[in-house]
Amino acid sequence: MAAPPAPHPPSLLGYHRILSPLAGLRVSPLCLGTMHFGGAWGFAMGEVTKETAFALLDKFHSLGGNFLDTANFYQFEGSETWIGEWIADRTASGAINRDELVLATKYTFGYRVRKSEKIQSNYQGCHSKSMRLSVEASLKKLGTDYLDLLYVHMWDFSTGVEEVMQSLHHLVAAGKVLNIGISDAPAWVVVKCNEYARFHGLTRFCIYQGKWSCSFRDLEREIIPMCQSEGLALAAWGALGRGQYRTPEEFEKGGRKMGPQEEKNIIMAEKLTEIGKRKGGVQPTSIALAYLLQKVPYVFPVIGCRTVQQLETNLEALEVELTQEEIYEIEDTLPFDAGFPMAFLFECPGQTYRTDMTTRHIWQVTASSRLETVPKPRPIEPKQGRNQADPKR
Repeated sequence: MAAPPAPHPPSLLGYHRILSPLAGLRVSPLCLGTMHFGGAWGFAMGEVTKETAFALLDKFHSLGGNFLDTANFYQFEGSETWIGEWIADRTASGAINRDELVLATKYTFGYRVRKSEKIQSNYQGCHSKSMRLSVEASLKKLGTDYLDLLYVHMWDFSTGVEEVMQSLHHLVAAGKVLNIGISDAPAWVVVKCNEYARFHGLTRFCIYQGKWSCSFRDLEREIIPMCQSEGLALAAWGALGRGQYRTPEEFEKGGRKMGPQEEKNIIMAEKLTEIGKRKGGVQPTSIALAYLLQKVPYVFPVIGCRTVQQLETNLEALEVELTQEEIYEIEDTLPFDAGFPMAFLFECPGQTYRTDMTTRHIWQVTASSRLETVPKPRPIEPKQGRNQADPKR
């Protein structure tokens, strides 16, 4: 006799997904970014009070979200500290269990800046000592004995691949870290690291985190093809244009301002708004997230909400469906230089490079034959009404 299916989650956020082909971890389709949790960086991001941060975490969890993203130095360690305090408080009240959550943090950046240590050179970098100091500090601040995911936050171009991958594997073997990822690094570094790990029986990177949005598509040149080849997931930061997908008037009213509003983001905001109106009033930010979710598989946008209302609005992205024509419409709004060799191989009169292209789109190949190829894997499709009690869903 088969067991009945689990009840439907409270929202689309609760339909969890496999993290990547290299990691069976189950995570919510959107990852809650917490870089803005704290007042230390209010000059650039606007202040988010502890009360508001806790309300966001409560709401995210209540809607079925479990994937939290932070880093050792965010808000001069304030972000990790607040998350740890929230976990401790809500665990004590019985509202949550730490093991329900997927905690992702990062090391490499100098996290003791403006602290008491006079010599801080080993509190940053990819090397073993920086890694050990940072992980131990993160575990203490978060109030946990393990991390679900640890990222190398950036590549420092001075530490050897062998040292990094051996040291990361030791953390996994010790049970302090379950999965590892890498952020803000060239594609060749990731491939070299994973190849070393593969040949030596070590833990491999299972996810890459980088800047990707409708108006910033650099990852589509080398990083996304690398992720597809290596079996890595992709966590996209800056997915909402760093708060700039607004009209100039809305931007001036306040909120997140990490620099002046760029012209390209104003243009993109207009296009996203136009598409949203055609779909019955969907917010431009939801269209922006849907674009990323429907481009390639294993994509988890990192959303930096400042209010509960913004969080709830972003959930629209999980059910809005973009046609292939609408995806191309978004991409054609701003010029994109695929660069060499992608532009050289795939672009010709009437054809622009796209991430879903295969061998049959290379003009040197089509000049000699009419070749049929298997399409690249497609992402999970959005499903409207998935909260309805339909056992077939």
